[in-house]
Amino acid sequence: MPIRRPSRRNPHTFLIHLFGRGLDGERYLVERYRAKPDGEIQPVREERPEGRRGPRRTVVGAGAVREMRPERDEIIVCTALDLKKSGLQLWGLRAAGFGAAPRAH
Repeated sequence: MPIRRPSRRNPHTFLIHLFGRGLDGERYLVERYRAKPDGEIQPVREERPEGRRGPRRTVVGAGAVREMRPERDEIIVCTALDLKKSGLQLWGLRAAGFGAAPRAH
């Protein structure tokens, strides 16, 4: 019997890793990555406004972080700006390696 995969993103389709104090902060720096089928992980480049130099930083509040859901091949790292060693990582199903396991037929 093949493994049934959820069709929609919900709390059961990704892994959450809290580090430090977890979500005790108010503002978080958000970094996004994509896991390729060969296992390589690459940062997602955010679009920058015209004429702006350097990488764009995405800073969001704690409420927005709680609502984030990664895509199947996405890794989201949220690091608190106002607390040391605090934040959370969200790993999509394929990014966590569950989609790469060979299936028995």
